[in-house]
Amino acid sequence: MVKPEFSERAQILLKVLVERYIRDGQPVGSKTLSKDSALAISPATVRNVMSELEEKGYVCSPHTSSGRVPTALGYRAFVDSLVTFSPLDNEQIEQMKGSLDATKGPHELIESASNLLAEVTQMAGLVLVPKRNQEFLRQVEFLPLSSNRVLAVLVLNTQEVENRIVQVDREYSQIELQQASNYINENFAGADLSAAHAALLKILEDTKRKLDAGMQMAINLASKALEPEDKGSDYVVKGETNLLNIATEAGVDRLQEIFDAFNQKRDILHLLDGCMRTEGMRIFIGEESGYSVLDDCSVITSPYAGENDVLGVLAVIGPTRMPYQQVIPVVDITAKILSSALNQLP
Repeated sequence: MVKPEFSERAQILLKVLVERYIRDGQPVGSKTLSKDSALAISPATVRNVMSELEEKGYVCSPHTSSGRVPTALGYRAFVDSLVTFSPLDNEQIEQMKGSLDATKGPHELIESASNLLAEVTQMAGLVLVPKRNQEFLRQVEFLPLSSNRVLAVLVLNTQEVENRIVQVDREYSQIELQQASNYINENFAGADLSAAHAALLKILEDTKRKLDAGMQMAINLASKALEPEDKGSDYVVKGETNLLNIATEAGVDRLQEIFDAFNQKRDILHLLDGCMRTEGMRIFIGEESGYSVLDDCSVITSPYAGENDVLGVLAVIGPTRMPYQQVIPVVDITAKILSSALNQLP
């Protein structure tokens, strides 16, 4: 957090300058600041204050004769100490809750949250897909395939269906596969997938000498089919075209680099994954993200959580000249509504 080490008058002028520049996108002159700040000071006094702020790195002059614009440090001081937030009214919050209705499935909720962030902020909205720490087995069915392969159809959690192909040492009959399905469904329906897999391995290790061939086949096949998969992280991004104005300020090449980063995902995933390990909102302005592709952007993130732990992170990415006073509350509220909706799922 940057705590401005300058006078209250300078803080007021910096606040007005940042707000005016965010709104208009044009350098702000001393006469405008003198008028908008409502301070009883002359434009000459404002110029002196601006010179001091420029020396400290909070503002800069794009051209010799122009007004000033905020630097990344100026934005940081504004966000940390000077911003006056624009809270959402009850009607807006209710509309957002309607977009993230708990009757939707988890994947649809993630998609809706990303869309909501993009639509409300008019920037890019990203939501990190939850890592599946727990998957509960509801039902399994085994179907024979050619070339010593078996199709395992897993029904997980409430309604998710996942197909897995298991390579086996010989071809099994439909009767054998049905017996294996019956055994798993009778003994492990409702169990955590990882726990069921561990239990099957333990059965094989502890009692394989006592098992008949059919039961050993069933347990061995099931242990292969129920082996947890490392699906890694991913995210849903919406509203990329909202970033077209970055091309005006930073150039088309920089915009293309950002789009490439969305597609390649590695750097952005690393940034979002890091935010899962910290509490509360994070705001990265310009180079603070540590990734050069985002040097002309600001990233505002907030975790969303289940009952006991953080499930993922959502974020808004836009130009450094973004209306922080509006975007920050939207990110905060969206994370809370998404958390609530996910916790209401069966």
